[in-house]
Amino acid sequence: MQWTSLNDLREKYLAFFESKGHLRLPSYPLVPINDKSLLLINSGMAPMKKFFTGEEEPPRRRVTTCQKCIRTPDLERVGITARHGTFFEMLGNFSFGDYFKEQAIEWAWEFLTVTLEIPADLLWPSIYENDEEAFSIWRDKIGVPEEHIVRLGKADNFWEHGSGPCGPCSEIYFDRGEKYGCGSPDCRPGCECDRYMEIWNNVFSQFNNDGQGNYTELAQKNIDTGMGLERLACVMQGVDNMFEVDSIQKVIAKVCEISGKKYGDDKKNDISIRVITDHVRSAMFMISDTVIPSNEGRGYVLRRIIRRACRHGKLLGIDRSFLVDVVDVAIAESCGAYPELETRADYIKKVLSIEEERFDATIDAGLSILSNLVRSALADNSDTISGEEVFKLYDTFGFPIDLTREIAQESHLEIDEDAFAMLMAQQKKRAREARANIGGWDSSSKSLLENIALTEFTGYGSFSAQAKILAIMADGELVQSVSEGDCTVILDRTPFYGEGGGQIGDVGTLYADGKLISVTDTKKTDGIYLHLCTVSNGVFSVGDKVTAEIAGVRRKAIMRNHSAAHLLQASLRSVLGSHVEQAGSYVSDKVCRFDFSHFQAMTAEEIEKVEATVNANILIANPIVTTETDIETAKKQGATALFGEKYGKTVRMVKMGNFSNELCGGTHCSNTGEIGLFKIVSETSVAAGVRRIEAVTGLGVLELIKQKETLINDTARELKAQNTADLAKRAAAVMNEIKDASREIEALNAKLASSKLDAILSSAVDVKGVKLVTAKLEGMNINAARALTDTIKANADTVAVLSVVTDGKLNFLAAAGSDAVKAGAHAGKLVGAVAAIASGKGGGRPDSAMAGAQDITAVEKALSAAAEILAGQLK
Repeated sequence: MQWTSLNDLREKYLAFFESKGHLRLPSYPLVPINDKSLLLINSGMAPMKKFFTGEEEPPRRRVTTCQKCIRTPDLERVGITARHGTFFEMLGNFSFGDYFKEQAIEWAWEFLTVTLEIPADLLWPSIYENDEEAFSIWRDKIGVPEEHIVRLGKADNFWEHGSGPCGPCSEIYFDRGEKYGCGSPDCRPGCECDRYMEIWNNVFSQFNNDGQGNYTELAQKNIDTGMGLERLACVMQGVDNMFEVDSIQKVIAKVCEISGKKYGDDKKNDISIRVITDHVRSAMFMISDTVIPSNEGRGYVLRRIIRRACRHGKLLGIDRSFLVDVVDVAIAESCGAYPELETRADYIKKVLSIEEERFDATIDAGLSILSNLVRSALADNSDTISGEEVFKLYDTFGFPIDLTREIAQESHLEIDEDAFAMLMAQQKKRAREARANIGGWDSSSKSLLENIALTEFTGYGSFSAQAKILAIMADGELVQSVSEGDCTVILDRTPFYGEGGGQIGDVGTLYADGKLISVTDTKKTDGIYLHLCTVSNGVFSVGDKVTAEIAGVRRKAIMRNHSAAHLLQASLRSVLGSHVEQAGSYVSDKVCRFDFSHFQAMTAEEIEKVEATVNANILIANPIVTTETDIETAKKQGATALFGEKYGKTVRMVKMGNFSNELCGGTHCSNTGEIGLFKIVSETSVAAGVRRIEAVTGLGVLELIKQKETLINDTARELKAQNTADLAKRAAAVMNEIKDASREIEALNAKLASSKLDAILSSAVDVKGVKLVTAKLEGMNINAARALTDTIKANADTVAVLSVVTDGKLNFLAAAGSDAVKAGAHAGKLVGAVAAIASGKGGGRPDSAMAGAQDITAVEKALSAAAEILAGQLK
C-alpha cells in the first residue's frame, strides 16, 4: 500500500474500470440537466437517474465516472469540523442491466487489494442482514473470513427513496487502527467511533418498491457504486481528514500564506482556514459550470459560499481581496482532470472578485450594526435578536440572513425566525407581480393532442407545402370544422417554424379553393406544430387539403438574424474568451438579441471588434452547411452545444466556414453573405454575470441608418447649424456658451451653500458624543456641495452626510472632523454603506468621501440609516 496522490487515485480508478469494459464519461455539470428535483448534483448517480429508471438509453451498459458534487445541508458545520465539506468528488462504476453482484464485488475487491495494494485484513465488507447472495460471494468467491463480514440492518445497508427502484447495499470499510477506536471488544463496522471508515458502497438495485412496503424483483437489475475520492485519498495517504489530502493541503497553504497564520496552531483560525479552502473549491466548480451569484436558487447557494469565505478571511485578519489568489492554486490542482477550469479561469476569477468587492461594500457597516445588536442582547440577558432588526439588516444593508444567524450562534444567541419570516413574506407579497398567460396556447390543452400524429417539418428547404388538416381546436376543445374567429390548426406537414431555440414562430396563410386562414403565430409541443389562426373566410374542416405558405420576406429577415446570432457568439468567444456561454437568445424579423455569460460591461473597443469580426465573416460569404448527425460526432467536429441542454440521438449541426459550428434546429441563410450587414445597437446587463447584445441585420441596418440620419438632421436644426457638416462646430460653440453659464451658476451655488451652512449645523444630532448632520441639498451642484462638506468638517467633532442630485445623478458626500475620525468615524466606509441602500457604491478617506447611487427614491431611507451606521463605527 503506497502513498498515492488524489489526482493519481482518480485516474487509477477510471482506468481500472475502463479495462473492465466500462465507458469513461466526463463529469456531468453541477447544474442538473432536465431535472428540477435538484438544485445541484449531489451524488455520482444523480445525473444518470433516467438510465436507471429506463426513461433514457445509456451510451453503454457499463459506465464509469468521477462526478463533481456539491452538498450544503450542513454548510454551517463546514470548518467547525474537519469532516464536513461542500465539494467532493464521487467515483462510480455503473451497470444498467449488465453485470450484477458477483462482478461488482469482485472488481471492488480487486481494485482495492491488487491495484491499490491495501492489505485484505484491513478491509471489512458489510452486507444487508438478509442478503445471503452477497454473503456467499464475499465468503465463498472472494475468500473473506466469515467473521470479517458484518451484517447491518435496513437503516444502514438498504437503499431506497420512496417508491421505485431500490435494493440492498454492500459496503467496504477500512480499519484505521485501534487508536481511532472506542476500546470496546465489540468494535467493528457500524460502531459510532472513528476506527472503521466506509470507503466503498455497492448498491444492488434489484427491487421495485410500490410505496406501500411491497417489493418485487426488477426485470433489469442495476449496479450503482459510490466511493468518495477524498475519503479514499485519506486512506492511501494515511491522513485523518480531507483537509490533509495533498491537493487540498496546497490550497490551505495558500490561505495560510495570505493570512500569515499557521494551520494547526489555533482552533479558531483553523476553522476559518478550512472554510475558505472548501468554499473556494466549491465556488470555482460552480462558476465554471455557469452558476452565477444571485439571491435565489443555486445562485444563492454560490453567493452564501463566497460571502462566508469572505467573512472568514476577515476573521483571519485579511484586509484585502484574496479569493482570486486562492482560486489560482485550486485551479492548478484540479485542471488536469477538469480542463474547463483552465479555459474558464479568467471568468471564474472575475466572478469571484466582483462578488467579493460587492460583499466588502456592505459587510463593514452590517457587521458593525450586528455587533451592536449582539452586545445589546447580551447586555439585556436576552437569548434572541429581534426579527425586525434582523430583517432591517437584510433589507436595508443586504446583509445575508444565514451570516447573521451564524454570527449570532457564535455568541450563543438565536434570531426571531418567525418574525423575520413574516416580514420576508410581506415583502415578497408586495413585490409579487401578476403573471399572465403569454402566447395564445394554454399548456393545459396538451391532453387534446394525445392521439395526434407528429408533424413533419418541411420549412428548412421550402416556404410552402401541401398539407392535410389533422385537428382543429377552438375554445379549448377539439372541433370538426371552423368558419370564423380564432382557432388552432394542426397539419400533417408544415413549412411553418414553431417557436423554439430563441427563434420566433412563422406567420402566413392556409388556403384552399378561395378559402383563407391567417396564421398569426406558430408554436410546437412534443413534436406537434400548432398554427394559431384567425379564419378570414370559408369553412375549414378536419381532413381538408390546404396549401400552407409562410410570409417569405419575414422569414428571410428571421434567417438573417439567426445566422448572425451564430456569428456573434463565435465573435464574442474570439474577442472576450472561451468563458462566453449562451444564456438566451431571441431572433425575430426585427432584431437579433443574444444573452451571454460575461461579468462586466464590454468596452467600446471590444464592441467594435466583435462587430467588425461578424461583418468580416459576412463579407466572405461562407456557405452555411447544415448536417444531421449524432451528438458525439458533432462534438468531435467542434460543434458548440448549448450548456446544460439535453439533445436527442440525432442533432442538426450548422457550420459557417471554419468560424462557427453550432448545434441548432433553427432556420438559416444559405451563405453568410445573405445576412448583408450587421450592426450592434446596444450592449447591456440583464442579470448578474449576464450581458445582452441587441443587433440588426440586412434591411434593419438600412432602417437604423435612416433613423440616425433623421436624428442628425433634427439635431442640426435645433442647434441652428447651417448644415450637418457644421454640426460639430456648432455643438462646440453651444458648449462654450454652456460653460460660461455654468461658471456663473457655480458662483451662485457657492453663495447658496454658504447661506445653508448654519441651518444644516443646527440640525445636528448626537451619536455617542459625535455630532452628525444629514441633509438633502436641493438646487446645488456637486462642486458646491463638496465645498460645503469641507467647511463642515472644519468642526472637529462633526460628521456630515449630504445628498445632492445634479442632472438626474444622485451622489452622497460624507466628511468627518479630526476628533470624529479619532473616535472611529470613517467617512469612506460610512458613505459607501449609505449609498448601498440607494443602489450605489463609493468610498474614500476617513475624513472625506463620495459615492454615486441610482435609486433617488431611497435618499430619505439612506440618510436616516447614517446614525446607526456611524454608531457602529464609533469606539
